[in-house]
Amino acid sequence: VQLQESGPGLVKPSQTLSLTCTVSGGSITTNYYWSWIRQPPGKGLEWMGAITYSGSTYYSPSLKSRTSISRDTSKNQFTLQLNSVIPEDTAVYYCTRAKWLGTLYDYRGQGTQVTVSS
Repeated sequence: VQLQESGPGLVKPSQTLSLTCTVSGGSITTNYYWSWIRQPPGKGLEWMGAITYSGSTYYSPSLKSRTSISRDTSKNQFTLQLNSVIPEDTAVYYCTRAKWLGTLYDYRGQGTQVTVSS
């Protein structure tokens, strides 16, 4: 299974960050959590949210008000939207496949750097 993140590397404060994860070698309709995690500079991994094989979504309580995860099964992709971004959202963002909610995973994309700055 391979996962690949794509999206803009620079986003201005108050704008919406949108990232897409393209999955190959496996279907997002299989029984896993398809998740987004991030790592701010100098900090640990933070779980943001996930979408399941059936389309159910789960979000970190601290980010729930600003986060939305959706999917396109025809393209085997799932997407993260983070609204009203602030400089503290600067991080490397990863999409993952996992058996549980959280930062543990069995497959992960290479990650994409997102900087929030005017």
